[in-house]
Amino acid sequence: MWTTKPTTWSHSYTMPWALVISCCIGMFAATASGLTRAPFLLEMATDFRVDLPAIANLFGLTAIVWGLSSFLSGKAADRWGRQIFLVVSPAGLAASLVATVIIEQYWSLVICIVFVSTFCGSFNTAAMTEVSLRTDHQQRGRALGWVMSGQSLNLLIGIPLAAWIGASIGWRGVQIAVASVAILAGILLAINANYNSKKQRDRIKKVSSKQLTSRKALTTPVVRLFSSLIMERIGFGLATFYYPSFLRTIYHLELEAIALPLAGFALGNITGTLLGGQFSDRLPFRRLTSAGMLLISGGFAFAWFLWTPGLIATAFLGIGFSLFNALSRPPLIAALADVPTEVRGIIMGLNSSVASIGWLTASVLGGWLYLTIGFNGFGPLMLFVFAMGALILLPDYKQRSNLVV
Repeated sequence: MWTTKPTTWSHSYTMPWALVISCCIGMFAATASGLTRAPFLLEMATDFRVDLPAIANLFGLTAIVWGLSSFLSGKAADRWGRQIFLVVSPAGLAASLVATVIIEQYWSLVICIVFVSTFCGSFNTAAMTEVSLRTDHQQRGRALGWVMSGQSLNLLIGIPLAAWIGASIGWRGVQIAVASVAILAGILLAINANYNSKKQRDRIKKVSSKQLTSRKALTTPVVRLFSSLIMERIGFGLATFYYPSFLRTIYHLELEAIALPLAGFALGNITGTLLGGQFSDRLPFRRLTSAGMLLISGGFAFAWFLWTPGLIATAFLGIGFSLFNALSRPPLIAALADVPTEVRGIIMGLNSSVASIGWLTASVLGGWLYLTIGFNGFGPLMLFVFAMGALILLPDYKQRSNLVV
């Protein structure tokens, strides 16, 4: 158990809204570069003359490269400065997305996705670090929440919009559209990123002087939280990657017809995220709250993929799943962040890399299930991984939200 008290800052910082919104747009583009491929798995498989799992496995590649890039770019940013990552990463992302449009071979696509994911990961770390350093303790959660909302907006706007306009311009046209958003983010960040002030250098010095090692940060309760996070990401990844193809395969829908069910899925996710934050602050046991929500979402997933009485029922089951799955995340992340300030940066940095393990596993397992069992295997598997995630949290369920783990 740590005894170090959290560091408090004596300076007052105004909210850097221009930077926050610019990073939000950049985060939207980074996340959209991968998620907007979900409605087009069948078309991409046809274009590159491979089977669907080969295209779906690119989600796993994205996850692992993103995670590695996020982890490695942190030290590089400290050495060379974050400006190069905040400005160059969106430009590199845009160029890589354009490259995916003009290539025709599958392995060329793989190489392009590696570059796309590398730039996404480096931008993610630079944006979150820059915003956290440009805001004070009272503003940090709200500012980072705005930045992270760029990811959530992909579920509500990005994927449904991609499916709708993709019916006219195809998946290659969607990639160009995402590249345009990345360029916009890069331009805005070139104008608004300014982190050479004395206040920021002093803040970095304070954090660095008290920073603990990652080995000391990884206590048993933290490892359990990370393990549960992996289980949650596997289940959510299976839904996010394969729900569009599930709708098109089971109900024989065209691209534009799946936009509304996907929007409902996204609305449930965003609603659950907002309500989950309230639950996290008001209920005494964050781990127990998260475990309960995971089990309920697992029940929805079981019925969602096994019982297909009609499109409306399937859509509502998808909304229920995304709502309760999202309700589980804020208490889990809040418990993960409930550590001394000196190690919070380490834990949050590892969070992205650990989540990538779940995304990668979801991609691989989903492709294997689709080939061997079909979509009928998704429900039982998702119930199993969510149940495992809940059970992992139970040994520490009495750990109250205000205690240091």
